[in-house]
Amino acid sequence: MKILKYILILSVVFTSCKTTKNAIGKNVASKKTSTKKIIRKHINANFDKESVNAKFKVHYKNSTENIGFSVQLKIKKDEVIWLKGKKFITVFKAKITPTTVSYYSPYKKDYFEGDFSLLKKLLGIDINFNQLQNMLLGQAILDLKEKRHTSTILNNSYVLSPKKQASLFDIFYHINPSHFKLNKQTLINPSKNERLDISYPKYSLKNGDIFPQEIKLKATSPNAFTNITMVTKSVAFNTPLNISFQIPSGYKRIDF
Repeated sequence: MKILKYILILSVVFTSCKTTKNAIGKNVASKKTSTKKIIRKHINANFDKESVNAKFKVHYKNSTENIGFSVQLKIKKDEVIWLKGKKFITVFKAKITPTTVSYYSPYKKDYFEGDFSLLKKLLGIDINFNQLQNMLLGQAILDLKEKRHTSTILNNSYVLSPKKQASLFDIFYHINPSHFKLNKQTLINPSKNERLDISYPKYSLKNGDIFPQEIKLKATSPNAFTNITMVTKSVAFNTPLNISFQIPSGYKRIDF
Protein backbone atom coordinates (compact mmCIF):
# COMPACT_ATOMS: atom_id res chain seq x y z
CA MET A 1 0.00 0.00 0.00
CA LYS A 2 2.91 2.36 0.80
CA ILE A 3 4.39 1.75 -2.65
CA LEU A 4 1.03 2.54 -4.27
CA LYS A 5 0.80 5.69 -2.15
CA TYR A 6 4.22 6.89 -3.31
CA ILE A 7 3.38 6.13 -6.94
CA LEU A 8 0.19 8.18 -6.67
CA ILE A 9 2.06 11.09 -5.06
CA LEU A 10 4.75 11.03 -7.77
CA SER A 11 2.07 10.89 -10.46
CA VAL A 12 0.32 13.95 -9.05
CA VAL A 13 3.61 15.87 -8.74
CA PHE A 14 4.71 14.93 -12.26
CA THR A 15 1.34 15.85 -13.74
CA SER A 16 1.29 19.17 -11.90
CA CYS A 17 4.78 20.06 -13.16
CA LYS A 18 3.92 19.08 -16.69
CA THR A 19 0.73 21.15 -16.64
CA THR A 20 2.55 24.19 -15.28
CA LYS A 21 5.29 23.86 -17.88
CA ASN A 22 2.87 23.75 -20.79
CA ALA A 23 0.17 26.06 -19.46
CA ILE A 24 -0.50 29.48 -20.95
CA GLY A 25 -1.72 31.93 -18.33
CA LYS A 26 -5.08 33.66 -18.48
CA ASN A 27 -4.84 37.37 -17.77
CA VAL A 28 -7.61 39.94 -17.84
CA ALA A 29 -7.39 42.83 -20.31
CA SER A 30 -6.80 46.12 -18.49
CA LYS A 31 -7.98 49.57 -19.54
CA LYS A 32 -4.75 50.93 -18.06
CA THR A 33 -2.66 49.23 -20.75
CA SER A 34 -1.78 51.78 -23.43
CA THR A 35 -2.08 51.15 -27.16
CA LYS A 36 1.68 51.57 -27.58
CA LYS A 37 2.32 48.95 -24.91
CA ILE A 38 -0.12 46.50 -26.52
CA ILE A 39 1.63 46.90 -29.88
CA ARG A 40 5.07 46.58 -28.31
CA LYS A 41 4.11 43.40 -26.46
CA HIS A 42 2.56 41.90 -29.60
CA ILE A 43 5.72 42.60 -31.61
CA ASN A 44 7.88 41.19 -28.79
CA ALA A 45 5.77 38.02 -28.91
CA ASN A 46 6.54 37.53 -32.60
CA PHE A 47 8.00 34.17 -33.55
CA ASP A 48 11.80 34.36 -33.37
CA LYS A 49 12.95 30.89 -34.44
CA GLU A 50 14.68 30.20 -37.76
CA SER A 51 12.42 27.36 -38.89
CA VAL A 52 9.16 25.49 -38.32
CA ASN A 53 8.37 21.87 -39.14
CA ALA A 54 4.71 21.13 -38.37
CA LYS A 55 1.94 18.71 -39.26
CA PHE A 56 -1.70 19.76 -39.46
CA LYS A 57 -5.11 18.21 -39.92
CA VAL A 58 -6.91 20.48 -42.38
CA HIS A 59 -10.54 20.85 -43.39
CA TYR A 60 -11.22 22.94 -46.50
CA LYS A 61 -14.69 23.98 -47.66
CA ASN A 62 -16.00 26.34 -50.34
CA SER A 63 -18.99 26.42 -52.66
CA THR A 64 -17.70 23.45 -54.71
CA GLU A 65 -15.41 21.46 -52.38
CA ASN A 66 -15.64 19.96 -48.89
CA ILE A 67 -12.53 17.93 -48.10
CA GLY A 68 -10.22 16.96 -45.27
CA PHE A 69 -6.54 16.08 -45.52
CA SER A 70 -3.24 16.26 -43.66
CA VAL A 71 -0.59 18.88 -44.37
CA GLN A 72 3.08 19.06 -43.57
CA LEU A 73 4.28 22.64 -43.25
CA LYS A 74 7.90 23.76 -43.31
CA ILE A 75 8.86 27.39 -42.88
CA LYS A 76 12.35 28.79 -43.33
CA LYS A 77 11.58 32.14 -41.80
CA ASP A 78 11.28 35.02 -44.27
CA GLU A 79 12.52 32.81 -47.13
CA VAL A 80 10.37 29.76 -47.91
CA ILE A 81 7.00 28.25 -47.00
CA TRP A 82 6.85 24.60 -48.12
CA LEU A 83 3.70 22.46 -47.97
CA LYS A 84 2.73 18.89 -48.76
CA GLY A 85 -0.89 17.75 -48.63
CA LYS A 86 -1.83 14.09 -48.29
CA LYS A 87 -5.03 12.08 -48.33
CA PHE A 88 -3.80 8.48 -48.47
CA ILE A 89 -1.49 9.67 -51.28
CA THR A 90 0.27 12.98 -51.91
CA VAL A 91 -2.39 15.37 -53.22
CA PHE A 92 -0.20 18.43 -53.73
CA LYS A 93 3.12 20.07 -53.01
CA ALA A 94 3.74 23.80 -52.90
CA LYS A 95 6.71 26.11 -52.43
CA ILE A 96 6.14 29.78 -51.70
CA THR A 97 8.85 32.44 -51.65
CA PRO A 98 8.54 36.22 -51.30
CA THR A 99 8.26 36.51 -55.10
CA THR A 100 6.77 33.28 -56.48
CA VAL A 101 4.26 30.51 -55.84
CA SER A 102 4.97 27.03 -57.23
CA TYR A 103 2.55 24.12 -56.95
CA TYR A 104 1.94 20.71 -58.46
CA SER A 105 -0.52 17.88 -57.91
CA PRO A 106 0.51 14.23 -58.49
CA TYR A 107 -3.20 13.45 -58.20
CA LYS A 108 -4.43 15.84 -60.92
CA LYS A 109 -1.15 15.85 -62.89
CA ASP A 110 -1.14 19.65 -63.13
CA TYR A 111 1.08 22.46 -61.89
CA PHE A 112 1.27 26.21 -61.37
CA GLU A 113 4.21 28.60 -61.38
CA GLY A 114 3.70 32.31 -61.02
CA ASP A 115 2.45 35.03 -58.71
CA PHE A 116 0.11 34.88 -55.71
CA SER A 117 -3.09 34.50 -57.76
CA LEU A 118 -3.23 30.80 -56.79
CA LEU A 119 -3.40 31.74 -53.11
CA LYS A 120 -6.13 34.25 -53.84
CA LYS A 121 -8.20 31.48 -55.45
CA LEU A 122 -7.60 29.06 -52.56
CA LEU A 123 -7.93 31.49 -49.65
CA GLY A 124 -10.37 33.97 -51.15
CA ILE A 125 -8.11 36.97 -50.42
CA ASP A 126 -5.15 38.85 -51.87
CA ILE A 127 -2.12 37.92 -49.78
CA ASN A 128 1.66 38.16 -50.03
CA PHE A 129 4.44 36.05 -48.52
CA ASN A 130 4.92 38.01 -45.29
CA GLN A 131 1.18 38.17 -44.66
CA LEU A 132 0.81 34.41 -45.16
CA GLN A 133 3.76 33.71 -42.86
CA ASN A 134 2.36 36.00 -40.17
CA MET A 135 -1.08 34.43 -40.52
CA LEU A 136 0.37 30.95 -39.91
CA LEU A 137 2.32 32.15 -36.85
CA GLY A 138 -0.51 34.03 -35.10
CA GLN A 139 0.88 37.49 -35.89
CA ALA A 140 -0.69 40.63 -37.34
CA ILE A 141 -0.68 40.33 -41.12
CA LEU A 142 0.22 44.02 -41.50
CA ASP A 143 3.04 45.92 -39.81
CA LEU A 144 1.59 47.58 -36.71
CA LYS A 145 4.41 50.12 -36.68
CA GLU A 146 3.40 51.63 -40.02
CA LYS A 147 0.25 53.35 -38.71
CA ARG A 148 -1.07 54.88 -35.52
CA HIS A 149 -3.72 52.74 -33.82
CA THR A 150 -6.47 53.02 -31.27
CA SER A 151 -7.42 50.27 -28.82
CA THR A 152 -10.45 49.10 -26.92
CA ILE A 153 -11.43 45.97 -24.99
CA LEU A 154 -13.93 43.43 -26.28
CA ASN A 155 -14.51 39.93 -24.89
CA ASN A 156 -11.26 40.14 -22.90
CA SER A 157 -9.22 40.97 -26.00
CA TYR A 158 -7.39 44.17 -26.83
CA VAL A 159 -8.88 45.26 -30.16
CA LEU A 160 -6.53 47.40 -32.24
CA SER A 161 -7.53 49.31 -35.36
CA PRO A 162 -5.75 52.01 -37.37
CA LYS A 163 -6.80 55.58 -36.57
CA LYS A 164 -7.10 56.00 -40.33
CA GLN A 165 -8.26 52.82 -42.03
CA ALA A 166 -6.95 51.86 -45.48
CA SER A 167 -9.00 52.90 -48.49
CA LEU A 168 -9.69 49.32 -49.61
CA PHE A 169 -10.50 47.63 -46.30
CA ASP A 170 -10.92 48.04 -42.54
CA ILE A 171 -8.74 45.87 -40.30
CA PHE A 172 -9.09 44.88 -36.64
CA TYR A 173 -6.68 42.89 -34.45
CA HIS A 174 -7.94 41.06 -31.34
CA ILE A 175 -4.90 40.53 -29.10
CA ASN A 176 -4.77 38.08 -26.21
CA PRO A 177 -3.96 39.80 -22.87
CA SER A 178 -1.96 36.81 -21.60
CA HIS A 179 0.59 36.07 -24.33
CA PHE A 180 -0.17 38.97 -26.71
CA LYS A 181 -0.51 36.76 -29.76
CA LEU A 182 -3.71 37.13 -31.76
CA ASN A 183 -7.11 35.78 -30.82
CA LYS A 184 -8.43 36.98 -34.16
CA GLN A 185 -7.76 39.38 -37.03
CA THR A 186 -10.50 40.68 -39.31
CA LEU A 187 -10.41 42.46 -42.67
CA ILE A 188 -13.60 44.03 -44.04
CA ASN A 189 -14.18 45.58 -47.46
CA PRO A 190 -17.49 47.46 -47.02
CA SER A 191 -17.78 48.54 -50.66
CA LYS A 192 -17.59 44.95 -51.97
CA ASN A 193 -19.26 43.34 -48.95
CA GLU A 194 -16.22 41.11 -48.42
CA ARG A 195 -14.93 39.89 -45.07
CA LEU A 196 -12.04 37.77 -43.81
CA ASP A 197 -11.84 36.42 -40.24
CA ILE A 198 -8.71 34.57 -39.11
CA SER A 199 -9.15 33.24 -35.58
CA TYR A 200 -6.83 31.37 -33.22
CA PRO A 201 -9.00 29.48 -30.69
CA LYS A 202 -6.03 27.68 -29.10
CA TYR A 203 -2.29 28.01 -28.70
CA SER A 204 0.24 25.48 -27.42
CA LEU A 205 3.48 26.01 -25.53
CA LYS A 206 6.40 24.13 -27.07
CA ASN A 207 9.74 24.48 -25.26
CA GLY A 208 8.81 27.98 -24.18
CA ASP A 209 7.51 29.05 -27.61
CA ILE A 210 3.84 29.80 -28.28
CA PHE A 211 2.46 28.38 -31.52
CA PRO A 212 -1.12 28.23 -32.86
CA GLN A 213 -2.79 24.95 -31.93
CA GLU A 214 -5.76 25.78 -34.15
CA ILE A 215 -6.33 28.30 -36.95
CA LYS A 216 -9.70 29.06 -38.52
CA LEU A 217 -10.03 31.11 -41.69
CA LYS A 218 -13.40 32.30 -42.96
CA ALA A 219 -13.60 34.40 -46.12
CA THR A 220 -16.98 35.58 -47.41
CA SER A 221 -18.19 37.65 -50.35
CA PRO A 222 -21.60 38.02 -52.02
CA ASN A 223 -20.96 35.11 -54.40
CA ALA A 224 -18.42 32.91 -52.63
CA PHE A 225 -17.07 31.64 -49.33
CA THR A 226 -14.02 29.76 -48.09
CA ASN A 227 -13.71 28.04 -44.70
CA ILE A 228 -10.40 26.49 -43.61
CA THR A 229 -9.65 24.88 -40.25
CA MET A 230 -6.10 23.82 -39.35
CA VAL A 231 -5.35 21.78 -36.22
CA THR A 232 -1.71 21.29 -35.24
CA LYS A 233 -0.73 17.66 -34.65
CA SER A 234 3.00 18.19 -34.09
CA VAL A 235 5.53 21.00 -34.36
CA ALA A 236 9.30 21.39 -34.04
CA PHE A 237 11.52 24.46 -34.28
CA ASN A 238 15.05 25.03 -35.56
CA THR A 239 15.43 21.56 -37.05
CA PRO A 240 17.12 20.78 -40.40
CA LEU A 241 14.59 21.12 -43.25
CA ASN A 242 14.42 19.30 -46.55
CA ILE A 243 12.58 21.77 -48.79
CA SER A 244 13.46 20.20 -52.14
CA PHE A 245 10.87 20.90 -54.83
CA GLN A 246 10.77 19.87 -58.48
CA ILE A 247 7.77 19.83 -60.80
CA PRO A 248 7.64 16.52 -62.71
CA SER A 249 7.71 16.64 -66.49
CA GLY A 250 4.52 16.03 -68.45
CA TYR A 251 2.19 17.87 -66.06
CA LYS A 252 -0.38 20.34 -67.44
CA ARG A 253 0.11 24.00 -66.57
CA ILE A 254 -2.84 25.83 -65.01
CA ASP A 255 -3.36 29.60 -64.94
CA PHE A 256 -5.61 31.98 -63.03
